Amino acid sequence: MISSDASNERIRKAVFLIFVLGPFAATIYAIYTLWMRWVTPLDVGLLIGGWVLTGLGITIGYHRMLTHRAFQAPEWVRAFWLALGSMAVEGGARTWVSVHAEHHVHSDKEGDPHSPLDGFVHAHLGWMVDGFRSKLERYAPELLDDPLSGFFEKTFVIWATLGLVIPFAIGYVVGGDWISAWRAFLWGGLVRVFMTHHITWSVNSVCHTFGSRMFDTKDVSRNNVIVGILGLGEGWHNNHHAFPRSAAHGMAWWQVDVSAYIIRLMEKLGLAWDVYYVSDERKAKRLLAKGKRLSQQVEGHPID
Repeated sequence: MISSDASNERIRKAVFLIFVLGPFAATIYAIYTLWMRWVTPLDVGLLIGGWVLTGLGITIGYHRMLTHRAFQAPEWVRAFWLALGSMAVEGGARTWVSVHAEHHVHSDKEGDPHSPLDGFVHAHLGWMVDGFRSKLERYAPELLDDPLSGFFEKTFVIWATLGLVIPFAIGYVVGGDWISAWRAFLWGGLVRVFMTHHITWSVNSVCHTFGSRMFDTKDVSRNNVIVGILGLGEGWHNNHHAFPRSAAHGMAWWQVDVSAYIIRLMEKLGLAWDVYYVSDERKAKRLLAKGKRLSQQVEGHPID
């Protein structure tokens, strides 16, 4: 007789195969269609628009708002960001938060669910295959009293499915046929999920392996300009580990942080308050000395 734990583990791995390998296979097919010129401006627009919107759902909603409480917002604004985050198909809101909180507690040490010290592939996506458990009661117990995050956790599959149905429907309405709907579903749905997944996972892998360090932290977190741009500000990861609660991860004028810009706009419009920013004095105290900073910019160099 199979135990319930073993059954749940099989279900989890089956879901992983569907939602991770499925978009990967679809992306390979999409590249073929691109080569054959079976792609339209609508498809590209749905891909980029979906990537930005659901990516912001992760960076603003799941990460800065829900995990680190970098700002407060009305319930409808919180719901808007959590809905978009759910459409990114990276797991339910509470599950995502508990795993990320666990990462901060054990960053690049034993107990870190996705440290590159266990291998780059493990940090990128292998940790999901190897097995992990949401430990909400231990790492994010405050969410137990947050009914909104509980609602989105329970209805995650609905929102994830909706994120695929919407581009399909737009493709059918605009294109007027099922082929247009299929192409929109492929690019605005599956390829978008693949793209968003690997940008998010690159924060775990690339930004703990390649890049520079601005602040003194006890882990191997790094700032990576490519992930910083593609990740809508998340790639300034050393900055984030130095000041986890900060609403802004970009802490130099040239560090583009789209998520922080939107949070500032929300603040000006009265849609966010108690926004947490780090003072220049605190930043100055954590800055790495120039010589030490240069020595730690070697790719993969461990931090003492």
